[in-house]
Amino acid sequence: MARYVGKRLMWLVVIMISVAILIFSIMYFVPGDPVKIMLGDSATAEEVQLYRDKLGLNDPFIVQLGRYLYDTFIRWDFGTSYTMKVPVMSEFITRLPRTLALGWLCILVDALIGIPLGISAAMHRNSALDHGLMIGSMIGISIPGFWLALLMVMLFAQRLGWLPAYGIDSWKCWIMPVIAGSLAGLATNARQTRSAVLETIRADFVTTARAKGLKESKVIYKHMLPNALIPIISSLGSRFAGAIGGTVVIETVFAFPGIGTLMLNGISGRDYPVVRSCVLVLAIFSAFVMLLVDLLYAFIDPRIKAQYTRMGSKKGGKS
Repeated sequence: MARYVGKRLMWLVVIMISVAILIFSIMYFVPGDPVKIMLGDSATAEEVQLYRDKLGLNDPFIVQLGRYLYDTFIRWDFGTSYTMKVPVMSEFITRLPRTLALGWLCILVDALIGIPLGISAAMHRNSALDHGLMIGSMIGISIPGFWLALLMVMLFAQRLGWLPAYGIDSWKCWIMPVIAGSLAGLATNARQTRSAVLETIRADFVTTARAKGLKESKVIYKHMLPNALIPIISSLGSRFAGAIGGTVVIETVFAFPGIGTLMLNGISGRDYPVVRSCVLVLAIFSAFVMLLVDLLYAFIDPRIKAQYTRMGSKKGGKS
């Protein structure tokens, strides 16, 4: 198991460096000059060139790439924002916990509501409840997140005045972002849970548990659900990584001061240090989440843990 984790961590390093090179190259070749945006149209060509020299933007591509990789992975310095004139790391320290909290709340809503709904639909297959859930989940998956967010702002903030439209001044500010960010995941999780439970509902161990006279709730949550958790956990892990990386739209609509708004402002202002750092951090976070999902597989299913152990023992025997 330790060998497997070590191998995945090595791949994580490769992913980090690859993403860093890719996003640097994209930002280098994309049209637009950040210096002209910062200085405005009134700046002369000489002033633009002097400021580009100051920022090192006139250096060759390889020189800039090498400096960026050295600063990021050796010095752990994400640079200074062109527009805000503050270290990007300080902005991350302030904003990243908010984005993580928003993602955790969305996943919590997905799990606490989606899993019981999926189980109920599977246990009452082809009933009105099952058909209603399938129709509702299809609608939830089809609704665009940004459209739902805008609709909620117009209804609950502007017309009814029940909830604030932006900011994080109180707990009420989190209600609409969490609902808008979790609806599609809730619907997907309910459908995934229904499918996973239906695959195990006729298994021999479920029949045996029922033959022993166990309560139906015990059969579901002690015998059936643990064996159906692997696809559910995979779905939740992918959703969590997607929720953190996909907060740009939700945070923009609700003026939520997180990583999403920081990255969007950086893109519009050609703020290279901000965009590079945001993309890199989100990629690293997604890779870590998927690693934790794989490790959780082994914790839930002993067969997978035994497979990892056999792989490690075979490699150890060969060496």
